[in-house]
Amino acid sequence: MGYAIAEAALDVGHDVILVSGPVNLEPPRNTKFISVSTSDEMFEAVHRHADESDVCVLCAAVADYKPAQVSPVKIKKSAAQVSLELIPTRDILDSLGRRHNRKFLVVGFAAETDHLETNATKKLREKDCDIIVANDARIGMETDENECLILFRDGETKKISRTPKQILARELVKIFENSQQKCLTKKMS
Repeated sequence: MGYAIAEAALDVGHDVILVSGPVNLEPPRNTKFISVSTSDEMFEAVHRHADESDVCVLCAAVADYKPAQVSPVKIKKSAAQVSLELIPTRDILDSLGRRHNRKFLVVGFAAETDHLETNATKKLREKDCDIIVANDARIGMETDENECLILFRDGETKKISRTPKQILARELVKIFENSQQKCLTKKMS
């Protein structure tokens, strides 16, 4: 979905910085492409470029936890049981939403398996986002189609029915542009 949004934004003339973890997709031409391998690298790259952005769209499914320790060598198989200690990763969306005096719109994604609107609304509020794009995780993964519910800070909602991701991305870019313009208008008043 992130690559489709990047492509749609490029198509209407926006500059795009695409921070991406490992995927089997070619980045769209004319993007500033930043490849990362870990959640910490993604956190750093997003924060490094957020202030030069008008809209930050965070749709990567970054792991919520990571190993507390990483072995520098292969852990050999043995008959003994192995336990891993996990620690939370840094929450990129939450950290951007809470930045003081931010001049960019923060758009988060919520892939849910149940209570879609309730969970997405909670995420919108807790992470201080401007927009949350919520979708049923059972529909949009590993397929070229998706549907979503868009929740706005002011309580407005909009639903986009199941459609190819490229069409969905074009609609989302229009919504982000409109929301960003409204945000600018409010700040200038």
